[in-house]
Amino acid sequence: MMRTMTRTLALAASLVLLIVMPGSAQEATVITLTQTGCQFTEPEGTDHGYTTTAPEDCKAINRKSREQRLAAHDVLRLEPGRYIFRVSNVNVPYELGFYLRASNRALIPFAPRVSGGGLGQGETQDYAVDLSPGDYLYSCPYNPTPNYRLVVSE
Repeated sequence: MMRTMTRTLALAASLVLLIVMPGSAQEATVITLTQTGCQFTEPEGTDHGYTTTAPEDCKAINRKSREQRLAAHDVLRLEPGRYIFRVSNVNVPYELGFYLRASNRALIPFAPRVSGGGLGQGETQDYAVDLSPGDYLYSCPYNPTPNYRLVVSE
């Protein structure tokens, strides 16, 4: 009886690990992103050198430049899989974060997403996510950046 219970508990523990850590054997690809004032530099291809002391500064900058900057930004194109978005705060004097989500949550309510904050000046944090095919947006609501586009296709 004790042997049967031990096997049952071991099987249950294995199933919990599979549910909690799907595809954990798959190695993650690291995507490096740099935040400076009001922007991520990689999709825009340059650091615009915006000076900001508070998120409100970015809101004013984005009102004037968002449309033009997004028209020229590089769409990030990936295959489905496990990713780590390694985000750095370079010279932004307040706390930043990262937010990646489906571009239309109404069409894909259970689409993968990742978010977090606590990214101080000079710090780097990792945000892990398993991406399935779809259209996504990423941004920083604390440093208000434009919503940059990410496409995952097979």
